[in-house]
Amino acid sequence: MQGIRDDQWEQIKESLPGKEGDAGRTGNDNRQFINAVMWIGRNGAPWRALPASYGKWSSVHKRFIRWSKAGVWQMIFNTLSVDADTEWIMIDSTMMRAHQHAASARKKIQSIVHKNKS
Repeated sequence: MQGIRDDQWEQIKESLPGKEGDAGRTGNDNRQFINAVMWIGRNGAPWRALPASYGKWSSVHKRFIRWSKAGVWQMIFNTLSVDADTEWIMIDSTMMRAHQHAASARKKIQSIVHKNKS
C-alpha cells in the first residue's frame, strides 16, 4: 500500500489541523486520512469505494471537504512541491491520446450546416 513517505510526513505533520492544543477534535489519524485521499486520487474511484481500512468513506469525504475549504491541501502541496524533483517531467502532444471521434466532430457540424443551407 503506497502512501505518503516518511520524509514528506515529517515536513507537514506539525502544520496539519487537529494537533494537540488545536480547537476541536484531535486528528490522531491525519496520516491515514492523507493516505485515504491519495488512494482515491490514484485509483480514480468514487468515495464509496474507499476500503474500510481507511475508515468510513463519508467521514473521510467530509474531512476532505473541510480541509479543502480551509486551504490545508494547498498548504500541503506548497510545502511538498518546494523540494520536488520535477526536472524529468515533460508532457507534449505525443503523450496525449484523443478519442477516435475527436478529430471528426467539426467536419460533421460543417456538413450538417451545409445540408441545411441547401
